[in-house]
Amino acid sequence: MGFARVELRCPRALDPRPSWTLGDVLAELDTLEATRRIAQPTPLKQPPEWASGGNGREKAFVMRVEEEDDTDEDDDASDGEYRALVANGARFSCNDLESSDAEESEDELDGRITPYHLMEKRSLEKSILLELEREHHLKVQEEVRSKLSALEVCHQNEIQRTISAFARLKKYAESRKEIDRRLDVHFQRKIAEVLDKHLSMVQRDHEQKSQIVERRIRDDAALEEAKRKEQAMKDEKIRQERAKQEAEARQKAAAKLAAEAQKASAEAAAKEAAEKEYAEVRDAAASKSSQNSQNSVAATMVKKNEIKSELSGIKVFAINSALEAESQRRALLDQVPANIYSSKEFSRYDRQIAKSIGKLMPTTDSVKARAGELTKALDGQDCPRPIACRIFANKIISIVKSRNTKDKTFGNLAFACGYVMLLVTNQVPDAMDYLLAEFHRVCIYTVPKHLHALNAQARNRDYYRLIGYQEENGQLESTESYLTYVAAYVKLYAAMIQTEIRGVRHPHGLAEGWTWLAMFLNALPATTATACALHAFLKVAGFALHKKYGSQFMKLLDVISRCFLPALKEQGSRIQAEAANNLQNYLTDKVYLEEPEGQYLAQQLLSKELFT
Repeated sequence: MGFARVELRCPRALDPRPSWTLGDVLAELDTLEATRRIAQPTPLKQPPEWASGGNGREKAFVMRVEEEDDTDEDDDASDGEYRALVANGARFSCNDLESSDAEESEDELDGRITPYHLMEKRSLEKSILLELEREHHLKVQEEVRSKLSALEVCHQNEIQRTISAFARLKKYAESRKEIDRRLDVHFQRKIAEVLDKHLSMVQRDHEQKSQIVERRIRDDAALEEAKRKEQAMKDEKIRQERAKQEAEARQKAAAKLAAEAQKASAEAAAKEAAEKEYAEVRDAAASKSSQNSQNSVAATMVKKNEIKSELSGIKVFAINSALEAESQRRALLDQVPANIYSSKEFSRYDRQIAKSIGKLMPTTDSVKARAGELTKALDGQDCPRPIACRIFANKIISIVKSRNTKDKTFGNLAFACGYVMLLVTNQVPDAMDYLLAEFHRVCIYTVPKHLHALNAQARNRDYYRLIGYQEENGQLESTESYLTYVAAYVKLYAAMIQTEIRGVRHPHGLAEGWTWLAMFLNALPATTATACALHAFLKVAGFALHKKYGSQFMKLLDVISRCFLPALKEQGSRIQAEAANNLQNYLTDKVYLEEPEGQYLAQQLLSKELFT
């Protein structure tokens, strides 16, 4: 049986309260375990002879030793050693019992049971050292266990605190979400309340303004009614005075006839002489009128011959009915001399009408005032109706030259002119023919009509004058300026056509505009000028035509898209790209669904307030 060397596992200068960390303790335990497994037991000294001899008593005393503190692994590893120790008895002396505790401590330090002879005598110092080492080992184990327990408790507490913190954080996030939701609902409610208040204020302000405008219109209507009544009273007084004067004159005439009864024979002779003289004058007037009619017919024939001569080499694109209507209106316009404005007798009316039209603005009050002034001027007794109508037509269409047609406000002014023309022609129907004749004179596309030069020789100064080019200082205006004026004249013509006032009959309204558009697409070719005129007409009157004719108007737009635009683009560089693009954008963007700027305000104020 061998013996194991017992050595101290800790340094001599042992600290009773070591400040080890958990890692240091675990590392030290691993080191001890490795050392215990690797090191082989070495006998400290040889056993006595009596222990190995056979002369002594066998099995004098058998002692079983069980180590409760050893682990299960040590028990399994040292079962054989225990059996070997128990198998053979050992003799020992009672005096040697003191060393058993030291040996037992040494075995505990080594981590496993080492067999040794019980009767071997040990020194007191070694036993004390073993006991101290055992106590130190137990103390270290207890401290490690306590620290491990404390660390486990701390770890569990930290886990619980973390879980609690996460729960509180989740609860706080949910509460914040609920608060944010409530604040959002409250804020949206406030926004809705503020918006409702704002809309209520806007509606109230609009109603107040409408009431003010209606009150003003009623006051103006009452004032005008009072003026008309006053004028009627004055006229009645004048008529009564005239009747009284006529009665007095008749009485005087009767008295004279009674007084001159004696002179009847003389009067009869004088009457016969007067009848003869009247017959002679009547015959002279009849002969003179027949001569004048012959001269007018001759002048008409000469003019037709001149037109034919002027149109040599030029192809006219137009419908026959449109040409006939144009010739009739132009003949009506030619009855009034072109230089009638410069005569002293009618220059005052020219200035008066020009002043009224010059003050025209796109407002309700201005339209109403100008229409009244112009109607009164055309109804004047001093100026003949044809002359007054021609002056009116010339001045209102010349607004295109006097105003800037490139300005955005020209569209609003065109609608205002349309209302003025409708109100005036409704009171003076003859003025519409003069207006249309003046439109045909300044812009042939209002007929509609197009003149096409067949060769370069026909494209001379006379040709450009015929299609509407104006001369400035002996030079023809540029093509860009010409197209700008063409678009402006057509816009003014379209504004007059599409204007409608409830209760007022339009002598040249939307039906005529529909006819004009059909004749334009059927007869006129696709050129830059015709594209500009067509776009200007649709931009102003397209909304009203679509509103009235609906699907029929969409068919005309389809004709423009399928026939007119492709024919326009086939000309290549001979057309301006802007004209084709404007027409294409009108169809693509469906501008005909949008009410043109300036129409709604005039239509609302005039049709719903002035004539209700």
